[in-house]
Amino acid sequence: MCTIHSPSFPGLSPALSVLSQTPDPSVPAPSRWHLFCVVVDNFGDIGVCWRLARQLAAEHGIAVRLWVDDLKSTRRLIPALDPAASRQFIDGVEIRQWGDPLSSVDPGEVVIAAFACSLPESFLEAMARRTPRPVWVNLEYLSAEEWVSGCHRMPSPHPRLPLTQHFFFPGLEANTGGLIREADYAARRAVFSPQAFWDALDLAPPEPEELRVSLFSYENAGLPELFDAWSRSVSRVTCLVPEGRILPGVAAEFGVSGLRAGDRLIRDSLTVRILPFVEQACYDELLWSCDLNFVRGEDSFVRAQWAEKPFVWHIYAQQEGAHLEKLEAFLACYRAGLDPEVARALTDFWLAWNRGEGIGEAWPAFLAALPALFSHAKRWSAKLQEVDDLASQLVQFCKVALE
Repeated sequence: MCTIHSPSFPGLSPALSVLSQTPDPSVPAPSRWHLFCVVVDNFGDIGVCWRLARQLAAEHGIAVRLWVDDLKSTRRLIPALDPAASRQFIDGVEIRQWGDPLSSVDPGEVVIAAFACSLPESFLEAMARRTPRPVWVNLEYLSAEEWVSGCHRMPSPHPRLPLTQHFFFPGLEANTGGLIREADYAARRAVFSPQAFWDALDLAPPEPEELRVSLFSYENAGLPELFDAWSRSVSRVTCLVPEGRILPGVAAEFGVSGLRAGDRLIRDSLTVRILPFVEQACYDELLWSCDLNFVRGEDSFVRAQWAEKPFVWHIYAQQEGAHLEKLEAFLACYRAGLDPEVARALTDFWLAWNRGEGIGEAWPAFLAALPALFSHAKRWSAKLQEVDDLASQLVQFCKVALE
């Protein structure tokens, strides 16, 4: 199984393997891709890029160079990373410091700007000089909104240089770019042992009537209502909270400060356990192990859908409530086929959580709907798997564009 890396849990070791050597020069050079990522404090952007880079390297034999503007922050996600090294290889991916100015490099066959980040002018000019010119992809954020399919793969010429970027949208339908899913995902889950996972956390297996929940969220004004509902629960609730932005809110709710991995908080029927910042492979296992998963942003949102468990999505808030439109668009897709009462319970609780109010009122109906949502989650995952995964679609698109 995957292990969780934290000094708070003795005996556990890092899950990532480090390739310290450079590629063997005797092996024919694979296709070379450059992937640019700007790290933000939520880690969603780099989380998506790191998964994608590893999959492109491992499954498609692509030499991926991942340019990251903040290696120090990225080290939380990739513990093997050396923030002082301008060039290093981890899990088959070359990671480079994206500094200013950018070192002079050959752009390679494909260039991906993740989430509309602006490429350095010197790099754009190098792309324009290259023959043939690289395929330039703007990897966009995931959305279930109807307009996405019309914009997927749409070209956009550069206003000055002889370059054209193409917008590539992850999505839920066949006319979009699909979602990130590794080829070995099902195999990893098939051999996964929840018992070993709980042992690694020094937790007993769930009791028959216990609800075990993972909570990965942005700050949320509704947290007191949620904890209050769980504290008054007839059966036990165990909430596992990876280190992140919700931690100060958890501390405030229990009247403590300085929470860290390994801490345990108890109030009536509710037990809260603080986990270390979870590496990606370990995070999948956390989702598989819990009965209900609260997720945020994009990366954990996608992994929750593959986990085949009920989940609650905390979408990243945008000005003028634009995020609620995206939330409603996904809900419209996700609740299709559900019993009307279950669909209403799902919608009411998700909206309450994202608005930060009305959570206590919406919780009982959502709790009652969990058995139906568990079955629905399996059907939803199977439906999503009918669409080719994001990495495979990107590879096919770029292959055609290069011909």
